[in-house]
Amino acid sequence: MKSIPHKTERLHALDSLRAIMMMLGVVLHSVITYTGGEPQGAWLIRDLNNFNPDLGWIGSIIHVFRMPIFMLVAGFFAALLFYERGKRQMFKNRMQRLTWPFVVFVIILFVPVVGGMQYTLNVFEGNTDAFAIAAERFPNLASFIPNKTMHLWFLYYLIMFSVVSFFLGSLFKTLPKTSGTINKYYFEIFKRPIVRLVIFTALTVLILVFMDRTWVNTSTSFVPELGTFFFYFYFYMVGWLLFKAKSLLNTFKRYDWQFTLLGTAIFTWYFFADTSGLSLYLIMVIRCLCCWLLIFGITGLFIRFGSHHSARMRYVSDSSYWVYLFHLPLTIIIPALIADWDIAAGFKFLIVTTTTSIICFATYHYFVRTTFIGKFLNGRTYPRKISEIRKAYLAQQPQLQLDK
Repeated sequence: MKSIPHKTERLHALDSLRAIMMMLGVVLHSVITYTGGEPQGAWLIRDLNNFNPDLGWIGSIIHVFRMPIFMLVAGFFAALLFYERGKRQMFKNRMQRLTWPFVVFVIILFVPVVGGMQYTLNVFEGNTDAFAIAAERFPNLASFIPNKTMHLWFLYYLIMFSVVSFFLGSLFKTLPKTSGTINKYYFEIFKRPIVRLVIFTALTVLILVFMDRTWVNTSTSFVPELGTFFFYFYFYMVGWLLFKAKSLLNTFKRYDWQFTLLGTAIFTWYFFADTSGLSLYLIMVIRCLCCWLLIFGITGLFIRFGSHHSARMRYVSDSSYWVYLFHLPLTIIIPALIADWDIAAGFKFLIVTTTTSIICFATYHYFVRTTFIGKFLNGRTYPRKISEIRKAYLAQQPQLQLDK
């Protein structure tokens, strides 16, 4: 009788890792307002009465590892769906969880984000009628149509990655020898922590050389940026291939503390030191090395300490999608509400981060978790009580044992 392989058990560490990477968006978008300097990219607001350039270290180090880790984990779970539930189910799941939330929230959040940005900008510039001036940003119906993806750009790219990986996965299923060779070499590289650190760093540097940038651009345009696509698709495919070598996940725990501390130390030196004399290629190497040190280190720490079920952490994981989708207008508007407070920039940053988090979790708890919104985002609703989450998990254990 042919045995049926059991499906991969829920990977609590990677669930938690994905959730925390999403929630770090709250910190990232809260701190940037208080770093001073000229506006860069899509973030136009700067509180020039209360700022501290040193706070830029927080946003910069988060930026160097957060989205690469998220894309890697996203690729891992996409592969899990593809190989264990089937390619059609994977495609359907990714479209439901990514495409429809993207379409709905890019429409709903466009006015609060764009209008809120203009309002806060007017407040910082001292305009007494900031709200009326911000309203002028929408003079007609056409102006309410979103013209950029905002912070939902990562969903936009994940949709594209899902489509491409669906076809690539389908292609390589018809080429078992080629697929087996790729997986074999990947396995051999990945089981050696230092070797994989060197190789993945070198490949990332090559991508940046091809892009002719010291780091990837966050593109919020509806026209995909080729460099942004290939940069993050690379991390996504590393995660996809990692699923085929998931028996090596525990190797992340080797040097996890060392990699995390070393990556943090090198990036801290890079951020605060005078690097004006460094070549662009050396800067690329430094940033890519820090990126992979922190990817392997942080992921290893989550696997070391977060591989067991925690009802509270499961609640946080369930809430992370909503928190990320909903948080941006709050991190934009709250700085305007406290613009006149003559306190240190660090305190303002903490106020924005804390207030935004409280509002996001409160709205999730009362208006999302047990409602149709929660079902829309997560595929189902969940009980509010932590005790109910724990009880549901314990009730599943006999069936999980039978499935093995």
